[in-house]
Amino acid sequence: MIQINIPGKGLLEIRHVVFDYNGTIAEDGKLIPGVKEGIDEFSDSLTFHVITADTFGSVKNQLHDVNVVLKIISSQNQDQKKLEYLKTLGQNYTLCVGNGTNDMLMLKESIIGLSVLGEEGLATSSLLASDLIVRNILDVFDFFKTPERLIATLRK
Repeated sequence: MIQINIPGKGLLEIRHVVFDYNGTIAEDGKLIPGVKEGIDEFSDSLTFHVITADTFGSVKNQLHDVNVVLKIISSQNQDQKKLEYLKTLGQNYTLCVGNGTNDMLMLKESIIGLSVLGEEGLATSSLLASDLIVRNILDVFDFFKTPERLIATLRK
């Protein structure tokens, strides 16, 4: 668990991080360099999850040696399935990261929702549902190293 005290939001206890796969931690179905190392660095404090419909059919191969809980969902009602998964983890203890329209609900309902504006773009609906936008997935791991960045941006 990582605790972050954000003025106006209170003390947040982050236990889980849920990542969308394509467009978030992967580009064109391939894991972005540095993601595995970022997960490894914080896997003693946080449980990482990847939830995806696996558009490219590569997620199992790409994550075979990455310390994540993998949840593959069907292509129907992905936004609802991602929200349901978040609720099983506990919305008040889970930071979510995504970029697609199907990520909007989990971004909106999580304790902190981060959108990634990567090579595959960012859906406007997810942008508007997020607490914060990052330019690169590796920025998320930097927040864990330097939580003052989140505090400075999200304080009220």
